[in-house]
Amino acid sequence: MSDRARKYDVLNILMNFHAFPDEVDGKYCLVECLVPVGAGAPPNHHAGETEAFYVLDGQVGFMIDGAERLAKAGDFVPIPDGALHAFQAVGDGPARVLILNAPGHMHEAFFTGIGKPLPDDQSTLPDPSEPDLPAVLAKAEASGMTILPPCET
Repeated sequence: MSDRARKYDVLNILMNFHAFPDEVDGKYCLVECLVPVGAGAPPNHHAGETEAFYVLDGQVGFMIDGAERLAKAGDFVPIPDGALHAFQAVGDGPARVLILNAPGHMHEAFFTGIGKPLPDDQSTLPDPSEPDLPAVLAKAEASGMTILPPCET
C-alpha cells in the first residue's frame, strides 16, 4: 500500500478507498462510502466503466435510466455500462455503501480530483459544505463522465 490518502470528503460523503486500480493490476476501484441522508451522486453516466453498489447499512434511493429503486442493507445494485444513474441516501440515518468500479481509473480520478483528503483515522462524516459545481463539472468532463443537471433527467 502506498502512503497516499485513502479517505476523502467527496460531496459530503466519507469515501474510504479499499483498492485503487493500480493496486489490483488495473482491474477495479473499491470504495466504501458513508453517505449522509440527502447526499449522493447527481444524475451521471459514463461509458467504459462498469459500476455496482452493495448497501451495507441504511437505505439508498437509486435512479437508473429513469427507473427508481429503493435499496436497503444487503441489496446489490448493478449499473449497466453507460446508463444514466443517480443515488441518494434516504431514511433515518446515513447509509454505508460499497462501490465497485471496473476498471476504475475514471472514478479514481474523479473522486480523488474533487475530494478533500482526510486523516486515515476519520470515521465520522465530514462537516457539510457546498460543492464548487464548476470544478466538479470540469473534473467530471476531464475524467470522462457526464453529470446532468436535474432538469435533464
